[in-house]
Amino acid sequence: MAWPKISVGSSDFAEYRKGNYYYVDKTGLIEELLKTPGIKVTLITRPRRFGKTMNMSMLAEFFDIRKDSRPIFSGLKIADNKELCEAWMNQWPVIHVTFRSVFGSCFKDAYSMIEAVIAELYKQHIYLLENPEMMVYDREIFDRIAGKKASGEEIKNSLLFLTRLLGQYYGKTVILLIDEYDVPLAKASDKGYYEEMLYVIRGILQALKDNSFLHLAVVTGCLRIAKESIFTGTNNFITDTISDNRLDEFFGFTQEEVDRILADTQNTSHSQEIKNWYDGYRFGSTDVYCPWDVLNHCDKIKENAAAFPENYWVHTSSNEAVKKIIQMSGNITTKREIERLLAGEEIVKEIRQELTYQEMYQSVENIWSLLFMTGYLTQRQRLDASHYKLAIPNLEVRDIFKTQIMEYFKEGVAKDGDTLKQLCDALKGGDAEKVERLFEGYLKKTISIRDTFVEKSLKENFYHGILLGILGVKEDWGVFSNRETGDGYSDIMIETEDSEMGIIIEIKYAGDGNLLNACEKALKQVEETKYEETLLENGVEKILKYGIACYMKHCKVMCSER
Repeated sequence: MAWPKISVGSSDFAEYRKGNYYYVDKTGLIEELLKTPGIKVTLITRPRRFGKTMNMSMLAEFFDIRKDSRPIFSGLKIADNKELCEAWMNQWPVIHVTFRSVFGSCFKDAYSMIEAVIAELYKQHIYLLENPEMMVYDREIFDRIAGKKASGEEIKNSLLFLTRLLGQYYGKTVILLIDEYDVPLAKASDKGYYEEMLYVIRGILQALKDNSFLHLAVVTGCLRIAKESIFTGTNNFITDTISDNRLDEFFGFTQEEVDRILADTQNTSHSQEIKNWYDGYRFGSTDVYCPWDVLNHCDKIKENAAAFPENYWVHTSSNEAVKKIIQMSGNITTKREIERLLAGEEIVKEIRQELTYQEMYQSVENIWSLLFMTGYLTQRQRLDASHYKLAIPNLEVRDIFKTQIMEYFKEGVAKDGDTLKQLCDALKGGDAEKVERLFEGYLKKTISIRDTFVEKSLKENFYHGILLGILGVKEDWGVFSNRETGDGYSDIMIETEDSEMGIIIEIKYAGDGNLLNACEKALKQVEETKYEETLLENGVEKILKYGIACYMKHCKVMCSER
């Protein structure tokens, strides 16, 4: 059986179909959107990398009056509905625009990118100038917008103006598809020019309001920005969010779809790891996987069947919302809630689904809402109109939390230079009691992994990571992790700045709470496996060996000298 072609770098529906790439059929979205007559504007919000752009490309291909899309849709679910296809396929003028690439460190740069996006859109419809009935004044405006010489008002009116021109050209109302409408606002909020950008985007979106040339519109984004902030006056307007059931199965892969993908790509043996890492989201009443992750990992396995699951999602965003909630962990309630989430438990939160970007980080409650809407948390149960049981969806997102926790912890260690110096001096002096007291102090400050979630080896990795994060701040020490030496791999090996002293540390997790017993085992392992051989080869004469046992926020430290 030939391995299906998988594309992870394109969101162009036509390219997928023409290139015979593996495609999970989501054309049922078309039928679902057309089921409710009279609804002119539908706003669909989903986290990043859940197929919004691909689905918008699919809608554009289906409706566009300039194309013959029958070959592309042949064999897909929507093609079975012949009556709907006859009435809608390639029957409507379409405007399809995406703002996902609009960003800038200042308003001027971002606005220039919007000008470029709109200019390119106009060039796609340059044939409108062939209309002999087009007024001279309209031609002049069209030329200015296409040539990136338009005024600010002309840019704000650009979509409204283009719907009129298309409507007049075809004698039909227009379908308007706006993808990632809120990306420019997200970037603007981050860089400090939100109000200026809001003014522009609000103007562009006036094409959705009382527009006699508009047949229907679909708008996508990550957040449902408060209507009074940006969609004021938009009539026949509905929103479909991750809490709604109507379109829940069309963004993300269902279990049935993933099972089919794994069978088609001969990857069924990887089903459990893919489920653990990339499943766990619930949109409406449907459980879904992140499609970006599933396809990336299947493509990775094609090259290396033994490839470990990776965090593909983390590279597509700054993960700012996770950073912000970690920074709020000085509040003991927030800290304990994060620890419960890391333990695989649930927390109950009131969710505000309508926020402006300026409100997102104003309170810890708003950040919880943001984490939910952007996919870092998912619902396990909806309790009422606004309260949900929330959980971390999978190991990939949990890894994002863990990484941000460690980064924040290391920043704190670097700021408290005095405590770090005391710990390092105690390690060099063989003062096990002081090392124990100082390390336990660090454990109490950081967000911990609870005992109910992970296996013993991963718990040891957590404490290993904490100690490594502390010692890694000591710039003039050589700190090595899991280095092969003697008859095994030492947890942590240190050469001090003058290379006159070496320190070997073995960490054990005391699952039964017996810290003394686990500590003795750690020290015995250091002795029996001859971890000191590498240090001796490097000319280090004095070597201290530490066994450290940890359980929750407590530790026990023992030391011996060669």
